[in-house]
Amino acid sequence: MLSHLGELAALATAICFTITATAFELAGKKVGSLPVNFIRLFIAFGLHGLCSHLTGGFVLPIDADSHTWIWLLISGLIGFVLGDLFLVKAYVEIGSRISLLIMSAAPPLTALIGFLAIGERISLLGLAGMLITMAGIGMVILSRNPAENKVQFNRPTQGIIFACIGALGQALGLICSKIGIGTYSPFAATQIRLIAALVGFAAIITIQGKWTEIRTALANKRAMLEISLGAVFGPFIGVACSLIAVKHTATGIVSSISSISPVIIIPASIMIFKEKVLFKEILGAFVSVIGVVILFL
Repeated sequence: MLSHLGELAALATAICFTITATAFELAGKKVGSLPVNFIRLFIAFGLHGLCSHLTGGFVLPIDADSHTWIWLLISGLIGFVLGDLFLVKAYVEIGSRISLLIMSAAPPLTALIGFLAIGERISLLGLAGMLITMAGIGMVILSRNPAENKVQFNRPTQGIIFACIGALGQALGLICSKIGIGTYSPFAATQIRLIAALVGFAAIITIQGKWTEIRTALANKRAMLEISLGAVFGPFIGVACSLIAVKHTATGIVSSISSISPVIIIPASIMIFKEKVLFKEILGAFVSVIGVVILFL
């Protein structure tokens, strides 16, 4: 069991991110994406502080060295601020199911960046996996317009762009975490990332003059329940599991296993959001996951 700790942690990550995506879509449609992002980070920061205290004796990650701080701060800014800012926007624009499907492009991006930045290997089979993943995504988000005889997006273009930026942010953030975490505590490492994210989002909210939206969201009990649920399973349990996973196995394997969220979320989309899921969309989700698996064989 312990020999597969990284793989099991990656699977737990996929399940957690499915739950959090559903919760954040529900909350985001009530109070907007920016309040969801900011409030969830505060909740997650407190939970990680408690775990860091229980496991390492520190409420704040004051025992980390400068190398760890620098890379995890960068990871937090890229992964949480850039990536998640646009990902939650995508949840609101095109729904969590399609957003997570597009996010399955993160593993190919992670593999490519890992190859360029830290020398992780990509085989010819891996390159084929990348193409299959992109084909699976294309099956879902593209359709042919008979009237104009051309292929076009069947979802709002803005939402698709948001999800693509989210995928890129996740890939870059994961690589920076891999470089920075070393043997450091995953809970404390996530705290450092959260510190960067809180500062980043506070700056965005201040510049945009959105503090009134934050107060309004705090008064919405239903949205706060959904944000809290998402925060526990996303920035807390899910992110900690992803860091445990990258600590014990290659980033490519982590991305491969955690990419099954687009398949896991299909039943939730049908039952909770009452979506009509087409057969080609189910097939596309499976194809994208198969491509990710092939990528890291």
